[in-house]
Amino acid sequence: MELAGIGSPALWIGFVVFVLLMIALDLGVFHRKTHEVKFKEALGWSLVWIALALAFNGLVWWQFGSRPAVEFLTGYLIEKSLSVDNIFVFVVIFASLGIPALHQHRVLFWGILSALILRAVMIFAGAAMLERFHWLIYVFGAFLIFTGVKLLRDRGAASDFTQSWSMKLVRRVIPSSDRLHEGNFFVRVGTRWLATPLFIALALVEVTDVVFALDSIPAIFAVTRDPFLVFTSNIFAILGLRSLFFLLSGMVDKFSRLKIGLASVLVFVGAKMAAVDLVKIPAAVSLGVIALLLGGSVVVSIIEARRRDKSEGAACDPRITLRERQGA
Repeated sequence: MELAGIGSPALWIGFVVFVLLMIALDLGVFHRKTHEVKFKEALGWSLVWIALALAFNGLVWWQFGSRPAVEFLTGYLIEKSLSVDNIFVFVVIFASLGIPALHQHRVLFWGILSALILRAVMIFAGAAMLERFHWLIYVFGAFLIFTGVKLLRDRGAASDFTQSWSMKLVRRVIPSSDRLHEGNFFVRVGTRWLATPLFIALALVEVTDVVFALDSIPAIFAVTRDPFLVFTSNIFAILGLRSLFFLLSGMVDKFSRLKIGLASVLVFVGAKMAAVDLVKIPAAVSLGVIALLLGGSVVVSIIEARRRDKSEGAACDPRITLRERQGA
């Protein structure tokens, strides 16, 4: 089946070659040696990936007009924002398995490299299914609404990843060791090969990405049905996920209201998808609504975090008397 869209064979090939070159540059030049990724390096790479995505968006605008460009930017914003939820889970995975910061980059590199292939398969399958079975769009819409409501309901629940179904499944299927062996994914113990916690973390990162892709890919299909725009917006967001992780991993507690914004985005795009035959919402309006929901949740989170830090600082200040604290 031929899938409609702006992507010619030359564009597809060119984009894939670009991605492979960037991955080779990342692994072969900038990260040849294992090291802990610091904030400054993570910030630099995050800005590089965002700049490349915006440059590509400008190229789409120049070649194909404003509508595909707005659809790409909206899809990129959705995927980028939902990938922040991945970061919350990645932090818990690394903490649960005791993965030091020195080896986290290697796990995320191979995890995201595999995710690129999995996302491509899921995007093409989803596009083909929607092309053939239009009614699936209502199923996807209902699923996104359900996921958004569930995320909103469970946003304050504590995470114990050691007791999660994915951790138990991976441990049961893959014989593993509880000890790290430098940066190795596998170690030979006697006559047996055992997976190290590093490989277990990699497997859990893969499972997490597949689970989150079930939300993010249908969400982007609510904005555009063009496979090339869905694929490129996904890939640009995923390529920047590692640097975003190292940028935000130490600040996840500062974004207490972000899950409300993410849940609202899922409910909005789910409703948009479910009502696609009744109401046509322009891509520019969708972009504005999504940016407002996410931006609002981030701003509220930052304001609350600053108030909390200020309150805690005042509580610890010996110069402030009990009466002044009670008066405040």
